[in-house]
Amino acid sequence: MKTHKLYWALTAILGTVHLQALVMNLPWKTPIYYTSLLALGIAYFIYRKSALNLSALEVKWHIYLFLMQMILITFYIADLPFLIELVPFLIFIGLEAVRQAGSKKLHTLSHELQQFEEQRNHMNETFRIVRSERHDFLKHVSAVHFLLENGKNKEAKDYLDELVGGYEETNLSIKGERGIVAGALHQMYKTAHAAGISIVYDLDLPLSSLPFSDHNIVALIGNLLSNSIDASKEWQEAHKEQAQISLQFYKKSGLYILICKNTAMPIPNDILDQLYEIYGITTKSDGHAGLGTKIIHDIVNEHQGYLDFVYKKEEFTVKIKIPAIR
Repeated sequence: MKTHKLYWALTAILGTVHLQALVMNLPWKTPIYYTSLLALGIAYFIYRKSALNLSALEVKWHIYLFLMQMILITFYIADLPFLIELVPFLIFIGLEAVRQAGSKKLHTLSHELQQFEEQRNHMNETFRIVRSERHDFLKHVSAVHFLLENGKNKEAKDYLDELVGGYEETNLSIKGERGIVAGALHQMYKTAHAAGISIVYDLDLPLSSLPFSDHNIVALIGNLLSNSIDASKEWQEAHKEQAQISLQFYKKSGLYILICKNTAMPIPNDILDQLYEIYGITTKSDGHAGLGTKIIHDIVNEHQGYLDFVYKKEEFTVKIKIPAIR
């Protein structure tokens, strides 16, 4: 946080210096507090509209960029025409655009790499569980057969109930899904259960049917369910009751429809108004960047989809419609 404040302070100061030096050659006199207010206003606008991940760029690159922006100030010393002095000012803006674009791109790549590693681990874990269940299947059948032969019907039923419950959990996640999608669904299911949250997958067809790449399906589902789990945990802690999550997926009238519902604490209106549209807007506590909701919004927009959400009676619902066109 301190680094971000220092960055915006330096940017506002340099912007003020550049603007003031630029307007010095105009026929009229412009007070420095006008240029200061303009520079601060622009800096604040960019701050609100973009997520600047300073740590994505090494410190030396930030220093180089600031030094280059400071060196540009020397061009104003010569008494040059306004249009010529406009060049270093535009270069100053260009360098700042490079910093922001570079930071964002590097942060996105780093985030995607981390997600890829997590997805690979989830997929490996899911198929390890499936192989383990297949390996032990005959042993379970033998155990049930033994109990029935010895007239222990109740014990056999209890054993089967426990066995089917475990298989059901895995089957909900993997039926008809491609490997990486199955891994993500299974991991989210386990995470919710570990937190004591009731989670239900009501999938009329596999999520892998979506006309997306596997990477986008996992990013969409992963962020939706991750946000739901975080919100449900917070609700559980406040109410001391079990939270609920449901994920529904079906096809209707040429549209894939995905609905995710979860219990959630009240969300301020100013956050609801900008949710899924701007980086940095989040319903979570400090420490979250609000990146997930914008990723969901971008994926839906990229595939000409429609996203709607509503919060009512401590339940948050996200409804996504995607044209069934590949």
